[in-house]
Amino acid sequence: MRIRTADSADASAVTELLDQLGYPQDGQQETAARIQAWADDPSGAAYVAEESGDLLGVIAVHVCPFFERDGAGGRITALVVSDRARGHGVGSRLVAAAESFAVRRGGCVRMEVTSADRRHDAHEFYRRRGYIDQTGASSRFLRELPRT
Repeated sequence: MRIRTADSADASAVTELLDQLGYPQDGQQETAARIQAWADDPSGAAYVAEESGDLLGVIAVHVCPFFERDGAGGRITALVVSDRARGHGVGSRLVAAAESFAVRRGGCVRMEVTSADRRHDAHEFYRRRGYIDQTGASSRFLRELPRT
């Protein structure tokens, strides 16, 4: 298995992976454009796991400097492993690539990820990698903004 930077040619497979996670896409062109936007942003990276030409997973990570103290934090904004490849180390390798990017690129001292309450297997996956469950310790607030 090889972990590499995602590119727009991966759009079809990434579209399918995101759909498996419950995020249906508007089309391959839109996915390709988002992959390119991540490639163009030095604060972020998207990686894929590939084996024999088959994409097994994708992860996106973004680095943001802290305002209140020195350092930066990394945030996994998306992680999905193909349902046929789960439990074989693909997710672990992708998370390791994201963490490595965060340390290398942004000097990150902390990583974070959010996961829907219903994704119990994902929660256990992160716990096994040393991520601390913050449920009950902090809250997340969202507000949709109008498109311009």
